[in-house]
Amino acid sequence: MKTFSAKSHEVERDWFVVDATDKVLGRLASQIALRLRGKHKPIYTPHVDTGDFIVVTHVEKLRVTGNKAQDKLYHRHSGYPGGISTTNFADMQARFPGRALQKAVKGMLPKGPLGYAMLKKLKLYAGESHPHAAQQPKPIEF
Repeated sequence: MKTFSAKSHEVERDWFVVDATDKVLGRLASQIALRLRGKHKPIYTPHVDTGDFIVVTHVEKLRVTGNKAQDKLYHRHSGYPGGISTTNFADMQARFPGRALQKAVKGMLPKGPLGYAMLKKLKLYAGESHPHAAQQPKPIEF
């Protein structure tokens, strides 16, 4: 029996919408990363992007457990000496809703061109409305 290998032009990608209200950041991110990668499909092939499109609404209502709202830190560096900037989860959620989820999912995807293509299929929106109604996304519960 030959091993099946999916071709990129043969992959069917579905659209799903997720409501992130009161979902825990890491648990939601791991389920989204699994769907973006395509590991839930029987045609999964490691070197082909077989995943689906995921639209996440209400990203401003994500939560973390314990004291992580104040203790979880995100760092970025300007490239200049002493140019490190640090912010915690609560401040990042208030200023950029959804960026914490995007960073969490990005860390769970492969690095390189394949992972970047997978991350582009993640659409994050604060609030209920999104511009992807024409794709008829199916609601999914994690």
